[in-house]
Amino acid sequence: MSGTVTAGLAAMREDLADLYRDLHRHPELSLQETRTAALLAQRLRDAGFDEITEGVGGTGVVGVLRNGDGPVVMLRADFDALPVEEKTGLPYASTVRAVDGEGREVPVMHACGHDMHAVCLSGAAALLAGARTRWSGTLLVVFQPAEELASGARDMVADGLFERFPVPSVVLGQHVGPLPAGFLGYGSGPVMAAADSLNITLHGRGGHGSRPEAAVDPVLMAAHVVTRLQGIVAREVPPAETAVVTVGRLQAGTKDNIIPDTAELGVNIRAFTPAVRDLVRAAVERVVEGEARAGGAVSPPDFTWFASAPALVSDPDATKRTVAAFAAHFGAQRILPMPQVNASEDVGVFGEALGIPTVFWFWGGLETEPTLAAYAQGRIDELPGNHSPYFAPVLEPTLTTGVEALVVAALSWLDVNLVGDGAATPQ
Repeated sequence: MSGTVTAGLAAMREDLADLYRDLHRHPELSLQETRTAALLAQRLRDAGFDEITEGVGGTGVVGVLRNGDGPVVMLRADFDALPVEEKTGLPYASTVRAVDGEGREVPVMHACGHDMHAVCLSGAAALLAGARTRWSGTLLVVFQPAEELASGARDMVADGLFERFPVPSVVLGQHVGPLPAGFLGYGSGPVMAAADSLNITLHGRGGHGSRPEAAVDPVLMAAHVVTRLQGIVAREVPPAETAVVTVGRLQAGTKDNIIPDTAELGVNIRAFTPAVRDLVRAAVERVVEGEARAGGAVSPPDFTWFASAPALVSDPDATKRTVAAFAAHFGAQRILPMPQVNASEDVGVFGEALGIPTVFWFWGGLETEPTLAAYAQGRIDELPGNHSPYFAPVLEPTLTTGVEALVVAALSWLDVNLVGDGAATPQ
């Protein structure tokens, strides 16, 4: 059945490749994805979608295709880029620079593969729209912005995504990564970690570097905080659980012989369960407050929590159903079980908001044979991964696999007409 629907992919493959090269060459930062959104909206119009709405939750695009009675199935892709300078050497590599939300000029690259996500969803939407005699139900296509800020999904929900558009019974999504192209990977239950980001400001009292006794040094406080935070996972999180605490930013001072008034830290936390997440968040605040007191801080530290995403749970029963469809279409040898991934994704916000299952899988974007060899030889860390300046999925078979996976997943949830000798009646 799915093979009948995906048969039309051959005729559109080069057009989709051109779209991919275009998006890769013209990446846009989170909350700035206006050009990309316009191109994706036009693709839905060209495919014959009933309703196309732009500007949902900022720059999000929503398409609705009503095709008779049946389930409402949501397909989602993100499409924002990262402040990374591309080093792939590709003829369509990005040379774009932009001003980020902090007012800084930064390089911009699709270093996480979101351009491939968007193109594959565009292709899947077109194939499903062109094969309406083969299925019935409603297709809800969601192009989500600002995934890299962990805010895009919440912004779309807050903007009435599920009040303004049909309410789905399942959310389906995928992510390209450093797996061999042509292969799919899946997990069941919590597959990606919850993420929380935190900005901390420590308050000292500035002075001359030659008279530290007359100052309160926030840099020393910050150094102790960085070291002490590493003990949270080692000594407070149960060994059977998984958590990560990373200090990715430490900024203080302007000159070597001046003790500054403040020091700032940027902290990122990952965990898979609500209990561990709460434990780590509380421990971070406790450690920072304790080190500030020990260092004689002139006032308590400031905490600003932001960019929060829940753990991504791929519903076990729904995953089993979808993976069975993958195995039937691609062959079981191309479907790989995967361990939990400490990286995070905000697609889980959609299913969580409605209390419906989410199914999320990964598919490969690196050259097949060299990548299989690297896995067999334990050289996985040598492969370019997401967020690397060297990461750009090979066009094929990545594009074909990504389009087909979305089509197969959607058909495993829509009502399928196995005969196909009569069109479903659009409502």
